[in-house]
Amino acid sequence: MSPQTNGVSDTSWLGTPIDARPLFGPELTSLLDLLRALSAAEWNQTAVPGWSVQNLAAHILGDYRGRLGWSTDGFRPAFAPGETLETFIHRVNQDWIDLHTGHSPAELIDALELAGDQVNRRFESTDLGTAGLGVSWAGADPAPTWLDIAREFTEYWTHRQQIRHATGRRTDPDPRALATVLDTFMRALPHTMRGTSAAVGTQVQVAISGPVGGIWNVTAMKGRWSLAAAPNGQPAASVTLDSETAWRLCTRGIEPSTALTRARIRGDRQLAEAVCQIVSIVY
Repeated sequence: MSPQTNGVSDTSWLGTPIDARPLFGPELTSLLDLLRALSAAEWNQTAVPGWSVQNLAAHILGDYRGRLGWSTDGFRPAFAPGETLETFIHRVNQDWIDLHTGHSPAELIDALELAGDQVNRRFESTDLGTAGLGVSWAGADPAPTWLDIAREFTEYWTHRQQIRHATGRRTDPDPRALATVLDTFMRALPHTMRGTSAAVGTQVQVAISGPVGGIWNVTAMKGRWSLAAAPNGQPAASVTLDSETAWRLCTRGIEPSTALTRARIRGDRQLAEAVCQIVSIVY
């Protein structure tokens, strides 16, 4: 049964709700198994610019602890005067990493297991139809809790893939997790298209090929774009991407220009290029 939002304004334009809650337990298990298999040298590999695998593992711990209220040596981040959301998040992330510089891999793994289990149990009993934290890349503040939780799942999944790639492993092909990640990332489409003018009713289709893919239609409505409108005739533009290109584009592992060279495009090129500006992280 699809949850109905309660306590937030109409968010139907974000599309059909997603229930990512059952995936958090398996995701934590996969992360812990990966980290326990790493060599000492792999912990020192660069995972993302400026951060090692060990730094990124500490950051994931910060994501968990943030959901639980932090509480490491009184760590209680607050906005500085005039600070933007993006600046605040990047600053807090680095502060947390710096706080955990001296922690060993074993200590991080133990802390991740404890905090991850606590977060998973909290999400299990959460009402998806209530108001959650804002999801800036979807243009929803507050966002419905179903999107807030699904966004959180994509965070953990993406960081695990970054660790896998940094240590010579390929993207985890688990279909259920990847399908949920892609579906969540596509909820950025209406916000992505917000500055693109088109006649009301104009539709742009994004298709992700392969067994974990799908089709999303974003429609120009009066005052906004929406994922809620039913497909109506031939879309003005369509963009087809493979799943690896899609998730890496949404997390800026590759740039839109690269994604466009890999995409199959039909129809209005300008609309297709606008769609490929999608980003589904705080960037």
